[in-house]
Amino acid sequence: MFGFSTFGIAMALLKWLPLKLVDKVLLLLATIILGNTDQLGLRRPKTGPIELKNATGKTPVLDVGALSQIKSGKIKVVVEGVKEITRNGARFMNGQEKEFDSIILATGYKSNVPTWLKGCDFFTKDGMPKTPFPDCWRGSEGLYIVGFTRRGLLGTTSDAVEIANDVAQLWKTNKDCRSSCNSHIILLK
Repeated sequence: MFGFSTFGIAMALLKWLPLKLVDKVLLLLATIILGNTDQLGLRRPKTGPIELKNATGKTPVLDVGALSQIKSGKIKVVVEGVKEITRNGARFMNGQEKEFDSIILATGYKSNVPTWLKGCDFFTKDGMPKTPFPDCWRGSEGLYIVGFTRRGLLGTTSDAVEIANDVAQLWKTNKDCRSSCNSHIILLK
């Protein structure tokens, strides 16, 4: 925010203000700077970022690059409940089926992968990748995962960079994909 890390701003404010008030200030600033993300299908948690960090040990993150792509319409947010992932896309709770070139599953902080990803031995029964860090970001058949390293933002960043490089390499070598791919995000509840 304003060229400073949100965490840095929060720590400075916490010297003078109570946590709940700091969270309210951060949420207000985020709304002013980013706009109402609910209108884009990106619902924010009711808990403030510092309280959430204290309660769960997890840091809430919003990728402003992805947000700008969503605002421009290049990435579409799909908020319907997903019944199942199909070979070419997804089938929704309302019975509708859509095809996607790419699916990004934003499932939250607790892995629920074993409940919906069937026929894949990439994950343990606890929903964590079997392959250890730093090579746990890529599965088979186009499966990529981010944030399963238990190494905080540094591990998430490492995963994201590896995936971006891998996808870029695929796009460079696959002309058909470059001319026909559309980007989509599916949010699972």
